[in-house]
Amino acid sequence: MLTRDLREVARQAMIDEGFDPNPDPAVHAELANVGKHPDTGAPLRDLRNLLWSSVDNDDTRDLDQIEFAEEVSSGAVTAGSGSPGAEKTLEWRLYIGVSDVDSEAPKGSAIDAHAAAQTTSVYTGAAIFSMIPPELSAGATSLFEGADRKAVVVAMIVGADGSVKSTEIFRGRVTNKAQLTYSAVGAWLDSGTAVSEGISRTPQLESGAATQARISGTPKLEAQLRLQAKIAVALRQTRLDNGALEIDTVEARAVSQDGKVTAIEKSQKNKATDLIEDFMIAANGSVARFLEGRNVSSIRRIVRSPERWARIVELAKQYGRNLPPEPDPMALHDFMLERRASDPDHFPDLSLAVVKLLGPGEYILDQPGVAEPGHFGLAVQDYTHSTAPNRRYADLVTQRIVKAVLANNPPPYTDDELTAIARNCTLKEDAARKVERTVRKIAAAILFSDRIGQRFKAIVTGKNQSGTFVRVLDPPVEGMLVRGEAGVDVGDEIDVELLSTNPKRGFIDFARLGDTPMPNPPGKR
Repeated sequence: MLTRDLREVARQAMIDEGFDPNPDPAVHAELANVGKHPDTGAPLRDLRNLLWSSVDNDDTRDLDQIEFAEEVSSGAVTAGSGSPGAEKTLEWRLYIGVSDVDSEAPKGSAIDAHAAAQTTSVYTGAAIFSMIPPELSAGATSLFEGADRKAVVVAMIVGADGSVKSTEIFRGRVTNKAQLTYSAVGAWLDSGTAVSEGISRTPQLESGAATQARISGTPKLEAQLRLQAKIAVALRQTRLDNGALEIDTVEARAVSQDGKVTAIEKSQKNKATDLIEDFMIAANGSVARFLEGRNVSSIRRIVRSPERWARIVELAKQYGRNLPPEPDPMALHDFMLERRASDPDHFPDLSLAVVKLLGPGEYILDQPGVAEPGHFGLAVQDYTHSTAPNRRYADLVTQRIVKAVLANNPPPYTDDELTAIARNCTLKEDAARKVERTVRKIAAAILFSDRIGQRFKAIVTGKNQSGTFVRVLDPPVEGMLVRGEAGVDVGDEIDVELLSTNPKRGFIDFARLGDTPMPNPPGKR
């Protein structure tokens, strides 16, 4: 097997896509001011006594948000006859605490300037390139277990029907009581496995035995997680009823040790990832409506109606389902639910095709009173990004706008500034995907260099002027279909043979089985 240092590959890919992996020395100089910035914002509520927890990837260190929920009741009516009695309606109060990154990375600082240029953290599997210094994102502004932190808190009243009835946003002081992982919490929610296997202490995961002992000393943690899961199910069902898409894709990333490729790893959604996704969607929608109600401009996150709707219609026909000729989120939602129930094993493949055909999201300026496009995939009109300020600049900007509103201060950005920020965030998000894809492709080409001639099941993931692209189902490796591409389109499942690899450039070339070989196919790499 060929070898390359993926860390150097990743760094060069960052430079090639316009990122700066070497921040200005002024950025590091400002770290001396951590904890010394004056706090002139709205008052902080002390919520450190609540049983906050976080759920994220096993190796995550830049924790942006924590969660807590409690049952509440509202309303009191007189019984139909006899003595008056209180009949209470069950509701939940869901708190999402988001790290107050702005407090340590103020607008106008060198750290802010670097973050504004990068706009996103980039995760390559070989190295992490943080939007803000890891001394902050994986340190002073990370919501580690046991850390006393400032936060912007989104407190939502959620009805038993899953609707968000009201929202209060305020600043708070919080402490994460349990740092959990998707893998462990997902397994526990699915099968009852002890959730303690997923509790960690920074920076290393504890052993299963140690966490077993520790969870027994954390009262009501399991009850808290079960309550959160119940709320998430209600929130999700309401979104699905409104036409949100049910998607279940397989994500792939390169795994390396000391820069050497060891595997292409795939991860799939589970009940824990769904839980956090449902909470973040609810919080982001609530923040968008909060800012709209305060008559201030902000940044919205949108996914426009898919340009390749005709191909989605064609895909549905292959399964005997007729979709409308014009984009219709509810019709697509019904089709996806039907396919998930009918063929769960192949549903991730269909999900991947639909995601590719929907196209990427983008950031835009949202002016109060101006109707903007919504988020097609989520079937929501009001949506922003606000829950990951350690990792995304749009979220940090939104946090500053929210804090200005809470403090009754003027907006920190003009509309022209927000327009420019939104445009750059969209461009850099696309660039980050290219970096991650480049590293993944080179890692895959290295791993596949000794598998020439092997055959695989694959799904067509892209077709454009550059060529036709496929993803092998296991392991999840992408490459170009350089022979037999005629007549196939996104979503088609085909059998392919590995023809060649180029680890230096990250090229992996496949041929569709059954296609007649041609000597030196024209136009191919």
